[in-house]
Amino acid sequence: MPVNVLAVNVIGSFILGLFSVLAVALNLNSNYSLLIATGFCGAFTTMSSFALETSNLMDGNRFILVTLNILANVGLSLGGVIGGKVVGETLTARML
Repeated sequence: MPVNVLAVNVIGSFILGLFSVLAVALNLNSNYSLLIATGFCGAFTTMSSFALETSNLMDGNRFILVTLNILANVGLSLGGVIGGKVVGETLTARML
């Protein structure tokens, strides 16, 4: 199971969720938001590595790991975004 790529994807998703809330709360310029969200988080996370590692698992007929890898990356990354948004909302509530 390629856990390194999974960890990077979940961390990047958390950062993106957190940033999305903070950018709105701080009224950040949309150009800067785009730079950070797409530039930093997009470069940090590793969709192409996830696809390659999943393909390699498929080539090795490791279909249970293929399924687990897909579910873990999608599910935990979504959880990371939600967690980041919750942390961001908590932080902004304390700032106001």
